[in-house]
Order: sequence, then C-alpha cells, then structure tokens
Amino acid sequence: MTEPVDLDELLRAAASKPRRRILAEVWGRERGAGELADQLGLAPASVSEHLKVLRKAGLVTMRVDHTYRLYRACPERLHRLADLLRTFPARDDSRTGDQASGRT
Repeated sequence: MTEPVDLDELLRAAASKPRRRILAEVWGRERGAGELADQLGLAPASVSEHLKVLRKAGLVTMRVDHTYRLYRACPERLHRLADLLRTFPARDDSRTGDQASGRT
C-alpha cells in the first residue's frame, strides 16, 4: 500500500496546471526541457523546476542522451494516482486532523 505521504506528493505534483501541461506534452514521446519551454511558452527555469517536482514524484522519467536530458511521462505512476483517488474514501490513512477527531 502506498503511504499517505506518497499520495500527498502525487497530488501536489499534479495540482499545478503547468505541470499537467508538461505531463500532456511528454505523455507520448520524450522531449527536452528547452523544447517544452518553447512549446508551452514558459521560461526554461520554470520548466526545469516543474520537471524537478514531477521527477521527484515519479511522474516523469529522465534519460540522458549525450548533452540532452529527455523527459517522458510515467503512465504507471499516473495510473497509481488514479487508483488512489478512486479508493480514497475507503482508505484508513485518508482520515487525518479534524476528520479523525470527528470535527468538521
């Protein structure tokens, strides 16, 4: 079973619109950060930061090819997030804070 921290990390990573746009761009094929920046109209530094978050969450993988870093979505990880969300109300670890104490 995935730890609650893992779910939190996945949700944080997927919550950003620019990161979701990046995921869409790297879903079907590898792309470099510069290509992503050009395609999405984002600053290269911004794309790099978003890619860092996505990599940490395991939502993208990176492959080095000579001087290029190429990124691709990790569909298995995104499917895992979808599975966690589908079963969210039934998970014991979803009860935290006010929910666990009965307060609303």
